Amino acid sequence: MSQRHLPPPSTGPTAGTGQPAGTGQPAGTGQPAGRPAGVSRAASAGQAARTGGRSVLGFAARTTVGVADRAITAAAARAAAPGGLRFTERQLYYETCRVLSPGSTLLRGRVPGTPAPVLRLPVFTRALEARGRETVPGLLPPLPEPGARVRPAPSRESSGPAESSGPAESSEPDLYDYGLPRLLMCQDRSIAGMLLANHVHLEAACPVFAAADVLPLDPRLLAALRRAEGATVYVLHDASPAGLAIPALVRAGLGPVPGVRVVSLGLAPRHAAALRLPTGRGPAPGPAGLAALPVALRPREAGWLAEGRFAEVAAVPPDRLLRTVLRLTRGPRPPRDSLWSGLRGLRGTGFMTWPAA
Repeated sequence: MSQRHLPPPSTGPTAGTGQPAGTGQPAGTGQPAGRPAGVSRAASAGQAARTGGRSVLGFAARTTVGVADRAITAAAARAAAPGGLRFTERQLYYETCRVLSPGSTLLRGRVPGTPAPVLRLPVFTRALEARGRETVPGLLPPLPEPGARVRPAPSRESSGPAESSGPAESSEPDLYDYGLPRLLMCQDRSIAGMLLANHVHLEAACPVFAAADVLPLDPRLLAALRRAEGATVYVLHDASPAGLAIPALVRAGLGPVPGVRVVSLGLAPRHAAALRLPTGRGPAPGPAGLAALPVALRPREAGWLAEGRFAEVAAVPPDRLLRTVLRLTRGPRPPRDSLWSGLRGLRGTGFMTWPAA
């Protein structure tokens, strides 16, 4: 795997058990991310003793970390705009790559492509740890363990971790006695937490869950979807073989529920190319993984996935991700009334509005 490519993601119900996402450490090596291959533990221990236990970086490494630190400051301001949005560490990493490569932003929508990240993930992690994650405004804290389900943070200004809750822990006994017209499932738990922290579930009137936390669906959720008569379950996933297989898993998890649609919001490989999202490269999927790909994919997209390429939802700029999710889950807005249409409407309202003669 190229050093400039990201490790494969490890989120979602179909992810593998390889390297954890965001660590930048090859699986199974037992070496820290910053230690070159071939350096023994004894040599590292002797170096730590000579320096008083402090990590020593060379001039080039210090320069790289310093540049990354200044880029993180600019990236955090861009990720939080407009209005003080909350964002995840992975989203901050991709925004830092865009700060260091402004040409990718200028070419977005004009020259399609999926470039490799300009900044290695271990370098970004070292720079973020050196400055302290708590010093980055808008950065969400790490999520709890997968067994705990997330609930929206109390306010956008709050910096504390999101509370955990799920359908079974609701304090309102009649919450699932009504129809549920739409539901959003995310492959990435951190993206679900980011959407909740920015109150997407309130603006879109759409509950947001991580797919790994609610599959199989709670019977009360299924009953609420059935009551809505034409409910829609939206799925937000990565452009990867595991991500593209999640909508089929959701359909299978719904079972014989009539009238409930499952709609994929993306990403698809063509979305990643149109947005010029940075991509990673992992192990190529096997025959079973290729057979599970949606039949609607274009041959070029299937070939792109067969090479082990992937693009994460976290690579989409936070403001664009929020706008897109809100637009697709809320549906089209009603047309805005003009002055003339308002005057015409007054004629038909009756008493004391418009003279009929």
